[in-house]
Amino acid sequence: MTTDDRTEQVTTVVPSGAGSSGAGSGEPRRPQRLGSYRLVEQIGEGGMGVVHLALDPRGRAVAIKVLRTHVADDPDARARLGREVETLSLIRDDRVAGVLDADVMGPRPYIVTRYVAGPSLEEVVAERGPFEPAALLRLARGIAEGIRAIHACGVVHRDIKPGNVLLEEGEPVLIDFGIAHLQDDVRHTVGGLVMGTPGYLSPELVEGAEITDATDWWGWAATITYAASGRPPFGRGRMAAVLSRVRAGEVDLTGVDPRLVPLLRAALAPDPGARPHADDVLGALEQFANGHAATVPEPSGQVWDDPAQHGPPGSTRVLTPRGTAVLPAVPEAPDVGAGAGSPWPPPTGVPVTPDAGWAAYREPAQGDHDEDGWDEQQVAPGPDPRVGLARRTGSLLALAAAWLGLAAAMPGIALFVLAGWSVLGRAVDRSMTGLVRRRYDRGRRRSDVPWALAASPYHLVGGALATVLSLVLPAGVTVAAIFASSLVAAAVRGGELAPGSPVTLLAGGAAGLLMLWWGPGGTSLRRGSRSVVRRVVPRGLPTQVVGFACVAAGLILAAVALSRGVSLDWRPWSGNPFGG
Repeated sequence: MTTDDRTEQVTTVVPSGAGSSGAGSGEPRRPQRLGSYRLVEQIGEGGMGVVHLALDPRGRAVAIKVLRTHVADDPDARARLGREVETLSLIRDDRVAGVLDADVMGPRPYIVTRYVAGPSLEEVVAERGPFEPAALLRLARGIAEGIRAIHACGVVHRDIKPGNVLLEEGEPVLIDFGIAHLQDDVRHTVGGLVMGTPGYLSPELVEGAEITDATDWWGWAATITYAASGRPPFGRGRMAAVLSRVRAGEVDLTGVDPRLVPLLRAALAPDPGARPHADDVLGALEQFANGHAATVPEPSGQVWDDPAQHGPPGSTRVLTPRGTAVLPAVPEAPDVGAGAGSPWPPPTGVPVTPDAGWAAYREPAQGDHDEDGWDEQQVAPGPDPRVGLARRTGSLLALAAAWLGLAAAMPGIALFVLAGWSVLGRAVDRSMTGLVRRRYDRGRRRSDVPWALAASPYHLVGGALATVLSLVLPAGVTVAAIFASSLVAAAVRGGELAPGSPVTLLAGGAAGLLMLWWGPGGTSLRRGSRSVVRRVVPRGLPTQVVGFACVAAGLILAAVALSRGVSLDWRPWSGNPFGG
């Protein structure tokens, strides 16, 4: 063993119970040795490194986190590990897996921490389901104690989540400070974002705002919500969609006891100042464990465990009283996909206050708002008002049928129509998204509509540029589908290839349309198209009439072209560009 590489192979027998499958069989294995530690088995991994169960020189179990080989060569990764060591060395508490040893400069950088012999909260909930009220209170108290121990050392964990809570004999222990940082380390405020789990990254961390103790308390509330429901509080799916729901406060509380819903919704408010104090949340959870409805505390309006709030020893300070109010049970929100569990509408007769969550809405009377939710009566700011609206899938399918018929009969004109629709849809989506963000940052203002109108040319240019880029892949798919269908038709019917015939144009147009709709950049097109349809075609009889007319027009155009065997008009081309 050289001084440059302290990893060596030794033949040994793994002690019974120390390993995973087969660990207690007594069969010889060749585990690695890292410094003075003998690696027993891998027990976890992440983007930054691999965690092993190991034995120290005295035979005691420890956990060793080792940087991955391709990461160890990155100076930034080593520096991040050094920050982790610095952070963990400050903390000594039974609720936290503290650091015991480290080597961040060797060929295989690692840190050694206390080994917690127990499953993660994520594993326990997946196996046994949601926690009962008493167990939920015990869990919440234990995690809260760990968070307070961390904050007492001036550290923000920033990645409180079910996977980072281990249950040792039923008691929670916090692990993995991979993206933790000292509160005065302003250089690392947003650096750890990509290493976190989307559904448990606080809104302020997602937005790149100042990171305070409230960030961990938000993760605490999200973790408790997971334990109470057995579901990720902000759903699953693409990172952008999950983060969007986090920013908007669209928490999914399906399966949560109705007596607990208002409390969890308030604790997960996007605005830190609108969240109740952790002590009040624990008090409400205790009421819930005793069989009563959880109270919804008033927002604290301050950073929860900020040392500046405590003052020097012996000093006094005036405490702002925090009242509570019992709200009636909130009914389950309708299942609207990504918006499931969003906080509106609240129960009839309940006033909209910060207690009900930052993103609360009143239920509008029928006819007092347009379908895209831009009515002036709506409480603002709030989540994207498009969430939960009708998707208008039937109308969009009818438009697709009309376009396919046009593509078979007049492919050149169909291409221009599709490009124009793409520009319009993307521009509308950009405009509405810009307005949502403006109201999110500044609240509702009289200048919102003039601002949106003034920005329209900018959004049109952006929509046009996005359309040019997004049409490249669908165009390739369309051409490939045209020639593939021509080859199939020639093989079935015999004869020469006829690319560009109405049949092949229908096949190619359908393939290209699907790629444009669901391919790269399709999210903006889908949102904008639905907004345009909702705006232009009212629901009810008009929708039915327009839908029938579109389908009929598509069928007629396709039938005429198919009966003739050639398209009716190839403009702007002088003829079939495929040579058919």
